[in-house]
Amino acid sequence: MSENAYGSVPSAAQAPACKNHPNVPTFVRCQRCGEPVCPQCMRTAVVGVQCPQCVNEGAKNVRQPTTITGAKRVTGRPYVTYTMIALCVVAFVAQQALGWSDFTSKYVFAPVVGAEEPWRFITSAFLHSQGAIYHILFNMAALWAVGSQLEYVLGRWRFITLYLLSAVGGSVAVLLLADPMGDAWVTGVLGASGAIFGLFGALLSVTRKTGQSMQSIYVLIGINLAIGFFVPNISWQGHLGGLVVGAILGAIYIHSPREKRTLYSIGGSVLVAVALVALAVVKYSQVNPLLW
Repeated sequence: MSENAYGSVPSAAQAPACKNHPNVPTFVRCQRCGEPVCPQCMRTAVVGVQCPQCVNEGAKNVRQPTTITGAKRVTGRPYVTYTMIALCVVAFVAQQALGWSDFTSKYVFAPVVGAEEPWRFITSAFLHSQGAIYHILFNMAALWAVGSQLEYVLGRWRFITLYLLSAVGGSVAVLLLADPMGDAWVTGVLGASGAIFGLFGALLSVTRKTGQSMQSIYVLIGINLAIGFFVPNISWQGHLGGLVVGAILGAIYIHSPREKRTLYSIGGSVLVAVALVALAVVKYSQVNPLLW
């Protein structure tokens, strides 16, 4: 048996090989698994170094931060809110450039055309009054103020679902409350108000969950609903429909059991969508049974 002289340094030939690079000798070992790691594989840890495999394994056990809805915490800018605002602005520019007959009339919602052209239930939410700049300005300001906050709380896919289904809910409410023999049946409605009222509805559950004062929210919703009743050419029906859908979805997203939040959120969203379609089908079947 041979021994190294006292104080001598082992040679490279005596060094074990890196676990990931067999041709690279190293005296450094991972602090977690104890396997040899070369400089290329070293990952700095709190104490010593670790190999890439142990770093990845440890990352799996780190709990990702979530919001009160169980959604992955959104970082950076509220890109979904930005996108919705951009779509409305682009549509408004197209309305100004192409006019009513060549653009707006093809996407605005009216109960009389909803059955044959169902895309209007949602496209109308991205249009605004061509001759009233305040219409889009007020709506976009409200969308920015509320949407940019809810996007962080709900997570992006919940926020998108909430916004779009609330928009559809506003159109469905217009359909349900319209008299087939009256002017409302052939009157076009447009604007993001229904979707924005859906955000208001979801905000009720958020503020209740977080323990914030709800008085200002009630006042805000009350004022905006009242405007629809007293100011002409504003669809209070669309506001009401969006508010109801948003309140339902917000309650589902916020108050679902912690361990089943994703399941409840997806299932609840699907049920709301199916209910809206069913309500529209029933209404149209009552107006014209031969249509179905």
